[in-house]
Amino acid sequence: MEHKKTYHAKEIKTAQGNLLVEGPISSEKLDSYEFHKDLVAFRPPKQQHKALVDIAKLPEGRILIARNQDIVVGYVTYLYPDPLERWSEGNMENLIELGAIEVIPEFREFSVGKNLLGISMMDDAMEDYIIITTEYYWHWDLKGTGLNVWEYRKVMEKMMKAGGLEWYATDDPEICSHPANCLMARIGKRVDQDSIQKFDRLRFMNRFMY
Repeated sequence: MEHKKTYHAKEIKTAQGNLLVEGPISSEKLDSYEFHKDLVAFRPPKQQHKALVDIAKLPEGRILIARNQDIVVGYVTYLYPDPLERWSEGNMENLIELGAIEVIPEFREFSVGKNLLGISMMDDAMEDYIIITTEYYWHWDLKGTGLNVWEYRKVMEKMMKAGGLEWYATDDPEICSHPANCLMARIGKRVDQDSIQKFDRLRFMNRFMY
């Protein structure tokens, strides 16, 4: 399928300065910006910056960012699921994963995450996709926020709902390994019934046989 990408942007005024939330952006544009030193949730900032530039080069890859002038302070990524995950086993061209979302602590109280997701879904092409995200408590900044796993889970669910993602049941062992982990998804308006059924089979692989 053709992976169309339509750019959208929104300015957010905050007490820490104005932010531009924009995307999907090109790998060249992303490479020209600086990555904030506090973007450390998944790997060191320089390594994560490079990883995001590589994702932006993929046909299906989408990166949206929040930036203060030329410094990236938040981002969200969309790409095909990791080949080692069950979600890739259906070889579905119209299933993409919200792989990571991160905002530096300084800007977290200004709904930057919600805006990143909201701007993402302004692109009409997103109606052609099933978008999933797998939330694991060990990726959450419990120490930095002072929240317990259930409080953080509520925050994550609220933020994901801003992008239209809802909770879905699954028998995936990694998600089932802790009750706070969860699968969330958004099924686009133009996704066909056959794709929805394939997604259901991926969610419950222990119940169905291919």
